[in-house]
Amino acid sequence: MLLISSCLAGLATRYDGQDNYREEFADLLRQGRAVLVCPEQLGGLPTPRPPAEIVGGSGEDVLEGRAKVMTAAGEDVTAAFVRGAEMTLSTARMVGAECAILKESSPSCGGLRIYDGSFSKTKQPGFGVTAALLRRHGIAVYSEENAGELLQLLKQAE
Repeated sequence: MLLISSCLAGLATRYDGQDNYREEFADLLRQGRAVLVCPEQLGGLPTPRPPAEIVGGSGEDVLEGRAKVMTAAGEDVTAAFVRGAEMTLSTARMVGAECAILKESSPSCGGLRIYDGSFSKTKQPGFGVTAALLRRHGIAVYSEENAGELLQLLKQAE
């Protein structure tokens, strides 16, 4: 079983109320091979919601208390992001997920890079809060950008 970011399967869960639909991920859901998660909603944030970025580091730093997740207006939403990451980990354990395909660049889900906290659309290498927590617990994290090999392995296993 996989976890997949809800927005990648077509649910309007992005911060702006849109989705990032990708047919190949929606197919995994239809086949019963995936469970959808939106860590930000699981953490109690509404949709739509103000955009947020990690300020002062990466998701690992947020988990260690060295960085915060802030909105552009200066609201600290760190607790909601950590709660959402914990709920996502709980979901992964409940369904026996060994890997997750999460939305790249998100402050929750980014698995290769995240926005740098300046709200200037500048990205830096690093993990989002949820991606960092899942990785800490041995769950492989992919994004829509690097999930091709995983999708091939799943197709061969059919």
